[in-house]
Amino acid sequence: MGYETVSYDKRIKENIRNYTLSNLYDMEMIKKYLTNLAEMLEINILLTNRHGEKEIVIGDSFLGFHPNTAEEPGRKIRIQNHTVGHLYIKKLGSLDEQLMDEMIEGTLELLMELGREVYLHRENSIYVEELEKQLEDKRRVSSQNEREDILTGVYNKIYFENRMNIIDRSLVVPVAVINVNINDWKFANDHFGDEESDRLIKTVADLIRKEAKPEYVIGRIDGDVFGVLVPMPEDGEVEDFVERLRRSCDTYEDPKLAPSVAVGVVYKTNTEESLEEKLSDAEYEMFNNKFEVKNAPGYQERLRKGIN
Repeated sequence: MGYETVSYDKRIKENIRNYTLSNLYDMEMIKKYLTNLAEMLEINILLTNRHGEKEIVIGDSFLGFHPNTAEEPGRKIRIQNHTVGHLYIKKLGSLDEQLMDEMIEGTLELLMELGREVYLHRENSIYVEELEKQLEDKRRVSSQNEREDILTGVYNKIYFENRMNIIDRSLVVPVAVINVNINDWKFANDHFGDEESDRLIKTVADLIRKEAKPEYVIGRIDGDVFGVLVPMPEDGEVEDFVERLRRSCDTYEDPKLAPSVAVGVVYKTNTEESLEEKLSDAEYEMFNNKFEVKNAPGYQERLRKGIN
């Protein structure tokens, strides 16, 4: 039962049902105390759990005795208005009855107060830990939301632009700047609806991440457009990445969707240039590539396979 769905007061009231005597007490310490009490008062003592099962037996008076906690409950040990144990007493000596009762009642009060303090301390600690975990989870989600595009999990536009600025300031060159645009996203939206067109965007994002190296900076910079930054790429690395991405899209099997991308690639080679300017240049190259891709043989047939 999670803390996020149950109030603290209700939890404190109900969770005592999950506790046993051994959860609440150091039973060895309790046995020593009751042994001393039994010697002092000349009595035998039996301590049972809430169901009547024997936990501590001091003396021989309870041999063969099977407690019936419903009909003969003894003296109840109650924590938060819930019975956790039963205390049975057999008098052996001639100690004054009133004095004996007062000392036994004092022992019960001591046990109940000790159990209550232990119970509340443990539940408070668990409650605080759970609240701290919730806060940490919320901070983590908030931090992710500040960076990530909710639909795709890649960087959102604001954070992607922030990374561009950081790379610009670091004076790293060369940097490959890649613009990836989904071909005919509107076709998917018009024919299959928002859910499927969103799935197309997520599918392409997943394929980009699948083919990219961990150090690539990937962001969704518009509805159906992604930016990819590759600092200090090796010779041919970016071209291989683009080829793998196209092949992953073209071979993607789906009854409705036919992912296809147009890609523009440019390089920042001068520290005086900005990645923002280069991203615009990459967009221009992407549009040139889009014309080639959409007019390639078989493109229209694959695009329309889901409505045939």
